[in-house]
Amino acid sequence: MRIHVNHATIYNYDPPANGAIQTLRLTPCSHDGQYVVSWRIDVSEGCQLRAHQDAFGNRTHTFAVEGPLRELRVLVEGEVETQDTAGVIRGINERFPPSLFLRSTDLTTPDSDLVAFAEATGSGESDRIARLHALMDAITEAMEFDPDPTHVSTTASEAFRLKRGVCQDFAHVFTACARHVGVPARYVSGYLVGDGADAAQGAGHQAGHAWSEAYVDGLGWIGFDAANRQCPTEAYVRVAVGLDYLGAAPVRGNRYGGGDENLTVALKVDQSSRQVQG
Repeated sequence: MRIHVNHATIYNYDPPANGAIQTLRLTPCSHDGQYVVSWRIDVSEGCQLRAHQDAFGNRTHTFAVEGPLRELRVLVEGEVETQDTAGVIRGINERFPPSLFLRSTDLTTPDSDLVAFAEATGSGESDRIARLHALMDAITEAMEFDPDPTHVSTTASEAFRLKRGVCQDFAHVFTACARHVGVPARYVSGYLVGDGADAAQGAGHQAGHAWSEAYVDGLGWIGFDAANRQCPTEAYVRVAVGLDYLGAAPVRGNRYGGGDENLTVALKVDQSSRQVQG
């Protein structure tokens, strides 16, 4: 499938901000089942984007702009060719052993209720992959997808207690449960065909999609999207990974000075009408 992504993140400041510093994890990389055909990032202020790779190998850009700053736009457009790999991730130069992803974070530390849920779910399954599928199914049954965003600082335990959340919350719950039962797991940010949130307001949950990856001996890293009760297909574009949302957030940064900040996101992810040349 050839996927076209058009993603705009727009900040308005009133009164104007004195400046801003941003880190962008908005650029996918090519690997088995995913080939980046074209990709570009434009920033309205015309500042220099400094490209590097972060600790997890994510393609990252940083920039700083000086004010007065009334509006800041970060525009992303690109095309990616994908194939269905049944959620299995290969062709990536992993920088850390899977055991690193057993580490809990503030957003993924389970409370007693989540611990009990993790230990009870799929405990009778004979192998790890079956238990992970049982965990994904159980989370989908236990929680309701709610397009009304929770806060970016909502923890896995808080989301599970509420029994609702956005894709970020489902990913945190799955990751927390998998780690508790001894399975390395990590948070993934990216895009899913059908994503779209024109003029979406809020805390950034509309900036794309999120799911988890868990490590299975003999297979490697495998994606699990508990929000949609499926392993990622050719309809997914994988962008960044981290221990939790904070390590893979599409846009993070700070502005200094000024007054209120208003965030607007416009996103469209669809199948491209352009044909692959053979």
